[in-house]
Amino acid sequence: MKLTILGQAKQDLVDGFRFYEIQGVGLGDYFLDSAYAEIDSLVIHAGIHRVVAGFHRLLVRRFPFAIYYCVETDTVWVWGGGRLPTLAPFYSI
Repeated sequence: MKLTILGQAKQDLVDGFRFYEIQGVGLGDYFLDSAYAEIDSLVIHAGIHRVVAGFHRLLVRRFPFAIYYCVETDTVWVWGGGRLPTLAPFYSI
């Protein structure tokens, strides 16, 4: 299965990194490591998560952060994180 992280999702991860890094030095890196480990797990577990507003929602275990994605044939599209994404990023890949 192919995994594609769209621009808005990348920005949401950067925003999360900045937020947690302000909370404590090194916490931003830990956040990214945790979030990307969860995203990587979608290669195996895509489609098993609860659907919220048309997107599957994967909750990051160690942080109050959600990853929103959809599955299309053999590709997982990660749309956003932290909050519900809009459809606009899909058309500006």
